[in-house]
Amino acid sequence: MRAAGIRGGAVAALVTVLLALLGTAPAQAAGYRYWSFWQGSGSRWAYATQGPGTARPGDGDVIGFRFAVSADSSDAAKPRATGGFGAVCDSTPAKDGAKRVAVVLDFGTPADAPDGETPPAARSACAQVGEDATAGEALAAVAKPLRYDSSALLCAIAGYPRTGCGEQVSGQKKGTEKGTESASPKPAAESDDEGGGVPSAGLLGGIAAVVVLGAAAFWQARRRRG
Repeated sequence: MRAAGIRGGAVAALVTVLLALLGTAPAQAAGYRYWSFWQGSGSRWAYATQGPGTARPGDGDVIGFRFAVSADSSDAAKPRATGGFGAVCDSTPAKDGAKRVAVVLDFGTPADAPDGETPPAARSACAQVGEDATAGEALAAVAKPLRYDSSALLCAIAGYPRTGCGEQVSGQKKGTEKGTESASPKPAAESDDEGGGVPSAGLLGGIAAVVVLGAAAFWQARRRRG
């Protein structure tokens, strides 16, 4: 009876400690606030696999930029306008030695905006640039001033936002609206674990189960030896 009491007390203590850890683990951050880059096809948007500094759209292509808060690329908010090439560039005649690229800009929602800033209205423009121009050069042709950080991360388009660049946003996810996706993608270099090194609830729950099962097996083996 005394051994059973010790066994039960040890397991209960382990579970109590693990539950306390679960209760004190900090809430995960919502994501990062920044401009995401998209490629258009008909009425659909695909998250770009290259940055605007290396992607080279062809004549007749559509590119889009969306400012929002998101956790990663699978969670990224698309530009809300479909922005077909014809609707944007029909009034810009073709020219030898140049290409036309439709550029769609979505400055996001007030919920996505940094404190004290208001997003400009969404707009589109036809960039006529050299045949070898990158998406970044097409963007610069129609949406200056652009702002980049020291790592060449695009921070601002047409001067928006005035400050900040890919900063982490904590708390409840922002930028959600009816009929739209939630916010924008986390830099690839960041870890998927945003808990500051604290194990997730799922991991701690798994540890709890392993500890309880291990303790039960240990005491059962002791009983058999006895």
